[in-house]
Amino acid sequence: MFEMLPPALALIAGALLTFLISSKGLRAAVVITAPLICLYMIWQIPDGVVLRGAFLGYPLELVEGSPVRRLFATIFAIMAATGAVFAFNTARRTELVAAQFYAAGAIGVCFAGDLLTLFVYWELMALFSTVVVWCGGTEAARAAGIRYAIMHLLGGVVLKVGIEGLMVNTGSLDIRPLLATDFSTWMILIGILINAAAPPVSAWLSDAYPTASPSGSVFLSAFTTKTAILALILLFPGEPVLIGVGLFMVFYGIIYALLENDIRRILAFSIVNQVGFMVVAVGIGTEMAINGAAAHAFAHIIYKALLFMSAGVVVMRTGKTLCTDVGGLFRTMPVTMVCGVIGALAISSFPLTSGFTTKTMISQAAMDESLVAVYFLLAAASAGVFLHAGIKFPWFVFFQKDSGLRPKDAPWNMTIAMVFFAGLCILLGIFPELLYPLLPYAVDYVPYKMGKVLMYLQLLLFSGLAFFLLLPWMQRTRTISLDVDWLWRRGLPALARISARLSRPLISAGQQRLQSLVGSAGNSIRNTMGSHGPLGRSWEIGTTALWIALLLMMYVVFYYLM
Repeated sequence: MFEMLPPALALIAGALLTFLISSKGLRAAVVITAPLICLYMIWQIPDGVVLRGAFLGYPLELVEGSPVRRLFATIFAIMAATGAVFAFNTARRTELVAAQFYAAGAIGVCFAGDLLTLFVYWELMALFSTVVVWCGGTEAARAAGIRYAIMHLLGGVVLKVGIEGLMVNTGSLDIRPLLATDFSTWMILIGILINAAAPPVSAWLSDAYPTASPSGSVFLSAFTTKTAILALILLFPGEPVLIGVGLFMVFYGIIYALLENDIRRILAFSIVNQVGFMVVAVGIGTEMAINGAAAHAFAHIIYKALLFMSAGVVVMRTGKTLCTDVGGLFRTMPVTMVCGVIGALAISSFPLTSGFTTKTMISQAAMDESLVAVYFLLAAASAGVFLHAGIKFPWFVFFQKDSGLRPKDAPWNMTIAMVFFAGLCILLGIFPELLYPLLPYAVDYVPYKMGKVLMYLQLLLFSGLAFFLLLPWMQRTRTISLDVDWLWRRGLPALARISARLSRPLISAGQQRLQSLVGSAGNSIRNTMGSHGPLGRSWEIGTTALWIALLLMMYVVFYYLM
């Protein structure tokens, strides 16, 4: 029976129960148990289509299994359960409910066998991820949530236009490999890239994620961009344009993360950077590259959530969000510090961490296809990742100057979640064979070769040396780094002010003209309808009867002429 049910139903049922249950203890049990039940259901689904339906005469494939679909669904379920452990003690009921619906949408996308089913779950994610942003509970979260919703509604419209065009042109809604060759496929690709946070439409991520609650940002880091990667793997493997898009994302994220001061905005820009590696891999499109994209997405969800957990604990305990306001926290937050450092090493592809055993697959895929420029650009980007996430984040937050703050370490439930993910980062780094069999294609890759390990160690060593040599030029400032969000933060308000100033004389002249016209019309009405006007004064009976007869005669003539 379980192999025919959408696994997302377990999380939807859990969300409804969480909404109805008033006991905090029972809610905690539900939000942790529902993802585990979902995980069991995921691994009951065999390869191929197992549940079909129909809509307006079009066949639907509601549940379709494959290795890559199960891989993404598995890490989404693990993330939902671990995120619930991290969040249940501090998050509001609304956030827990929204997070479960959000995760259900992501898992629904994983097993959608047709584009219409995918679109429905896609929009479910957009709706409830917006609610997660709003649960930040601040004015900044409310405004960012509105901007986030507008951007994802726009992306949904673009995706829907592409799906409808493809349906009209081919008569099929099946999910299958495509190439961006016509308007419909380009619209589908653009709609997916909006969710992947590909510049220039990536500002929604760095705008919204840091304004969510400490637990909300953990959930947000996991699902939206990675479902976009799965959609690209299923729909556009080997699309050449994705190599260029991915490389741009890689360096865009590095530059803005190095400029950023807000603790969680650094990590938000880092998401763009890491997703760029996966987009490049999908663009290469070989079996090794697709394995690398899937494996790196799996590892990325773990270490990025770990970094957001570490940052979230700091924000929760100190009430500070800027690097300029914290420092020296290792004294009283050793567990949070150690977990944050492990996450930083993993994202930097340090040997014996999960980032090394997955990200190097992407570089190897580029070398296998003789894409030498891509290989060296990805290697340089790995050094940049170590600069902003591997060193900058832990150095400024936990070390360097002593801010004088002495906050408590993470609560027990948050500690459990962080230690679990930190352990997975190391486990998958030491024993990659635990992950490789789950990948979509057979793996013939050995990550720990002496030359490769030495190259990455040298790369990280010299980038670390560069960081400390350039430290005087990397001092933190109380600024917000703007990219395309300059348009709505600065550009549109400035345009409104200029327009108001330029149009003020025209508005004033228009008001005067309107007042003059109203005055003239009033005088004309008074002259006509007033007591001395032709239509207002008293008429003799005979004259009135004559006018009525003339009007009736005109009406009869007009009626017969028509």
